[in-house]
Amino acid sequence: MNDITAFKSEQRKELREARREHAAGLSPAVSALVMRRPPAPVLEMVPEGASIGLYRATDGEAPAAGYARFFMEEGLTIALPRVIAMDGQMNFHTHTDPYGESDLEEGPGGLMQPEASAPEITPDVLFVPLVGFTESGTRLGMGGGFYDRWLAAHQDTIAIGLAWDIQKVDSLPREAHDMSLAAIVTSTRIYGPFER
Repeated sequence: MNDITAFKSEQRKELREARREHAAGLSPAVSALVMRRPPAPVLEMVPEGASIGLYRATDGEAPAAGYARFFMEEGLTIALPRVIAMDGQMNFHTHTDPYGESDLEEGPGGLMQPEASAPEITPDVLFVPLVGFTESGTRLGMGGGFYDRWLAAHQDTIAIGLAWDIQKVDSLPREAHDMSLAAIVTSTRIYGPFER
């Protein structure tokens, strides 16, 4: 393990715990309001008729369910990631029930994901979970590389991070495989847009 990998691993551990504690400390009423809909500057980044990739928040991640419901009500196609194996590839498949899980099945690691029969799409805009971020837009992910690999293969997709404010750090090492985000949205502010 090189120095950067070791540093990122330690950062992930600390930030995941802080994220988990923060999310657990929110009252149900506050949680229901947080990130209920995208703020106007973020909506300006979404092209008309765009398909939207999202994620199902776990482990204290910033919630994306409100965005899923908002975009579906706006008539846009939404999608969630589907992973076949934890060391494999991630694709996006349509998600038709953002109010429940009727079109989802359990995948690797117990993650709920679209069924294999759901149409695969390439989202025009992708809301990305993260463990940590900097004010300049560097993202620290979970460490599996799923999003970095997917974004490297789909560089026209507009990638926007969702996070809690407590996930911001002063600096993070950036490696060649770390993909840029167009913006990062927290419950109190928007960072970016950034040059990609």
